[in-house]
This record gives sequence, structure tokens and C-alpha cells, in this order.
Amino acid sequence: MTPEQKLRQLGITLLPVTPPIANYVNAVRTGSLLFLAGKGPAGGASGIVGKDITIEQAYQHARSTGLALIAVMKDELGSLERVKRIVKVLGMVNAVPGFGDQPKVINGCSDLFVEVFGERGKHARSAVGMGSLPNNIPVEIECIVEIDARAQRSGGVAPKKPTAKKAAKKKRL
Repeated sequence: MTPEQKLRQLGITLLPVTPPIANYVNAVRTGSLLFLAGKGPAGGASGIVGKDITIEQAYQHARSTGLALIAVMKDELGSLERVKRIVKVLGMVNAVPGFGDQPKVINGCSDLFVEVFGERGKHARSAVGMGSLPNNIPVEIECIVEIDARAQRSGGVAPKKPTAKKAAKKKRL
């Protein structure tokens, strides 16, 4: 079953990709890796986990953030079938001091990736607490994705090829 078919089976429709809120791009491809910028949950969620938001609510926010990341993957690659593997996830949780359940929160994203991509969705991960996040969002997640070499970019920043002049200079050195 393709990732798109799995999303349909789960009754999930990806939302449009949100534009960056500052001077950066949603994703950068280098070689066979796609680096996704940090995203937060849809719908303008805000609050501090352990104070305003429960672990269960934060789990759902992390899942929503995972969907935003999948939408970026699809936008960049054209098809989620081009995702070879979710390599690394960094999950940041806006939590009260002393909060220690960041892994339970970020499982919302990790569980989603495995549901959608199967074995290809299993990844290395860090789940850390933060004193604050932009716009007081409860979670921010970024990831690194290995892509099929045939994948074509639709946005972001492509690595520049050296000009003939630079290549000749490098050769002389």
C-alpha cells in the first residue's frame, strides 16, 4: 500500500503547506536527503505542556505537526512513494520546567510516520524540552528524509553546481 493510499485509508486529507514565517524555506534537498524545517501544529494551537495542555493533547498536536511535515514531503517530492526512509526526527516540546514526558508527546509524530510509511517510517529521534517556542506553540518538529534518487524537487533551494571557472580553479589547487 502506498503512503497516499494509507492516508486515504486513515481518512486523512493533507492540508496545504504553510509558507515559512521568516527568511527560510520549508525544505532543502542535498543529494538523497531532504531536510525539513521545523513545523508546528495546525490551527494555531498554543500553550505550555504540563500547564495549559495535557500530554494527550500534546500527542495530538505532535501528530498534527507530523501531518504538516508529510504535506511538505509531498509538496517537495510530488509523491510520497519517493520517501525511502524517515531518517531523523527532532521533536521540541514547549513544557513546564521539570517536565520529563517529551518522548510521550513526540510519539504522536513518530506513530503517524510508522502508520503512513510502515518500516520506512521508523527513525532515529530526539525529543527535548524547551523553555518556549515561537508563537507559544506546544510542539515544533523537524525531520530528515532519505529520498529516491529519481525524486525531483518542486521548491526549496537546490545545491548549486560549480561553474566551469570554479571547477578549473579547484582543479589547479
